[in-house]
Amino acid sequence: MLTALGLDTAAETVYRAMLRTPAAGVAALADTVGLPGEEVRDALDTLSELALVRPAAGDAGRLRAVSPDIGMEILMGRQQAQLAAQQQRLESSRAAAAQLISEYAELRPATSHPGVEQLVGLDQIRDRLAVLTREVRQEFLAFAPGGPQTAENMAASRPLNEDLLGRGVRMRTIYLDSVRTNRPTVEHATWLGRLGGRVRTVASLPTRMILMDRATAMISVSSDDTAAGAVLLTSQGTLTALCALFETTWESAQPLGETVPTGPNGLTGQQTTALRLLAEGHTDETIAKRLGVSHRTARRIASELMERLDARSRFEAGVRAVQQGWLPPRP
Repeated sequence: MLTALGLDTAAETVYRAMLRTPAAGVAALADTVGLPGEEVRDALDTLSELALVRPAAGDAGRLRAVSPDIGMEILMGRQQAQLAAQQQRLESSRAAAAQLISEYAELRPATSHPGVEQLVGLDQIRDRLAVLTREVRQEFLAFAPGGPQTAENMAASRPLNEDLLGRGVRMRTIYLDSVRTNRPTVEHATWLGRLGGRVRTVASLPTRMILMDRATAMISVSSDDTAAGAVLLTSQGTLTALCALFETTWESAQPLGETVPTGPNGLTGQQTTALRLLAEGHTDETIAKRLGVSHRTARRIASELMERLDARSRFEAGVRAVQQGWLPPRP
């Protein structure tokens, strides 16, 4: 019970026994507490160092336990002194960390555009995101393209998500429709929902984007390689446009637990997006990346659409899709 005050179990047991039987020696204490004599002597050494036992008056060869009220004051005073020393060390460490951050900021190359900060590499992105996440107070919005999330990315994001939602931050995330068939990603999204986060999906997303308190945006510099680098944007005009883009996309997205609807032509949003990319002459590889699916799945979707349109080429598929009203006419 007194371990929090720096007293181990053996020392506490011997101290209690000495309070009950003040005249007991080492041998009697060993019998009382059921410990070997050597352990009792070690416990007495500990109690002596903590000033919980003193030589008995008139008998220098015998120790007596100080009264519990004095003993507890001694232990708590000692603990308070240790806490004060620990707090001093913490403040010193915090000052050293602030100095390091200041020196690092001076070494960071100045950006040529106000309101823009460049981040290079996945480690730098994650480190900066960890700092920014701790400063979020109200809202955290995210585009999560790329299809099913990797186990590494989901594991890395969990502590950040738990911290945000635990602080009452409103969190909304938009994934691609392709995650609906990926069990680990669905489980991760469901876990977010249980904590209070909201998740929806759409057929395609322009790039990976995070908006924090509508004051800071982090956007990937490459939609093909989101780990290559990112930019932080704080310009009010840019942020207004990006927030409007998110809200528009959110309104057209479907909650993860609901079935993706089809249009009058019987096509899902994913199929319509694939058809548009097909008509624009994009390769299966490009379509796969935009939809967040495998190359094989993209090829299958393209083949099914061309078959439904009875088209022999992608160009012909685009023409027939416009003729049948599946796609708007291009100028």
